[in-house]
Amino acid sequence: MFYREAGQFKTNYAADVAVFPILQDRIGLGIILFIAAVIIPWFGSSFLIQAVMIPFLIFSLAAIGLNLLTGYTGLLSLGTGAFMGVGAYACYKLTTYFPNVNIIIWIAASGFFSAAIGVLFGLPSLRIKGFYLAVATLAAQFFLSWCFIRQPWFYNYNVSGAIEVPTRSLFGVPITGATATDTTRYFVVLGFVVVMTWAASNLVHGRIGRMWMAVRDMDLAAELTGIRLLPTKLLAFATSSFYCGVAGALLVFLWYGGAEPAVFDVNLSFFILFMVIIGGLGSLTGSFFGAALIFIMPIVLRYFPPKLGIPIHPATVEHIQYMVIGALIILFLIAEPAGLARLWQIGKQKLRVWPFPY
Repeated sequence: MFYREAGQFKTNYAADVAVFPILQDRIGLGIILFIAAVIIPWFGSSFLIQAVMIPFLIFSLAAIGLNLLTGYTGLLSLGTGAFMGVGAYACYKLTTYFPNVNIIIWIAASGFFSAAIGVLFGLPSLRIKGFYLAVATLAAQFFLSWCFIRQPWFYNYNVSGAIEVPTRSLFGVPITGATATDTTRYFVVLGFVVVMTWAASNLVHGRIGRMWMAVRDMDLAAELTGIRLLPTKLLAFATSSFYCGVAGALLVFLWYGGAEPAVFDVNLSFFILFMVIIGGLGSLTGSFFGAALIFIMPIVLRYFPPKLGIPIHPATVEHIQYMVIGALIILFLIAEPAGLARLWQIGKQKLRVWPFPY
C-alpha cells in the first residue's frame, strides 16, 4: 500500500482519489470552463452556439434534475417533460403579469412552481415504488400535457395555442426575443447551468445527498437509522422538479423563442431519461455526457456524411439515432450500468496511476 504523508494525499492513494477532487480534476474543470466561457463565444460560429451549445446545456440541466431523483434517490420518474412544461408556462405567465421584473428572476422563480407540482405528484412515493411510481409520474405527464393543450389560460388565449416569448432586456441588452443575440443567450444559459450544477454538487456531497443515497440503497434501513422517508423523498421530487422547471423555461425563452404544448410531451421525458441512463445514474458528470451523446450525435450524423460525400436523408438520420440509442441503452445496462461516467472515472484513474511505478 502506498502512503504519502505530505502534500495532497493524507492516507492511501486510492481512498483519497475516491473522496477528494485532486489537482488534475480542478485543472480540467478550469480548462472546461475557460473553453465554455471564452473560446466558444469568441471563436464559435452562430450555428455552434445556437443549435448545439445552448440546447446541450439546457438538456444537461434537465438531466441533472432527473438524476437527482432517479440516480441519487432511486425514484423513477417519467414526467420530466411535463415538469419542464410547468416551468416554461409559469415563466410565461409571470412575464405577462409582471413585465417590468427582470426575466432572469422569473426564469429562476419558475422552478419553484414546478417544484410545487413535483411535490404534489411525489406524495404517492411513500406507498409505491419502482414500476408503480413510474406509472404515477407518467399519469402526471399526461394530465399536465392535457392542461397545456386544453386550458387556454396557460397560453393567454392565443389563437395559435403557443407561447410567444416577448423581448426582455438585462442592463439594456436584450436576452430574450428576436433581437437577442446568440452569444447573449448562451452566456445566460451557461450562467444558470454553472451555478445550478455547483449547487447540485454541494447537495449530493452533503447531508441531503447522503440521505437520498441511503433511501436509494435501502429505504427500510434508512428509516431505521432515523431518516424520515416522506420528507426526504418529497425534497428529492421538489429539487428535481425545480431543476427541470428552470430547464423548461430556458428551453422556451432562450432557445426556441416560443413553443407549443407538444414540445413537452412524453417523448421529451424519455429523451431526458435516456440521457441519464447512458450518461450514468447517480453522476452529475454523466448527465453532461448523456446529453452530449444523445443530442449532439444526430447533428454529427447530419453534418459529417455529406462532407464525406455520403448522402443521407434526415429521416434516415432519425432512424439511425433511435437504433443507436436503443443499442447503447442495452449495452450499458448489461456491460456498464453506471454509464459513460463510470468509463470516464476508470480512464481518469488509469491516467493518474500510470506515471507511478507501484
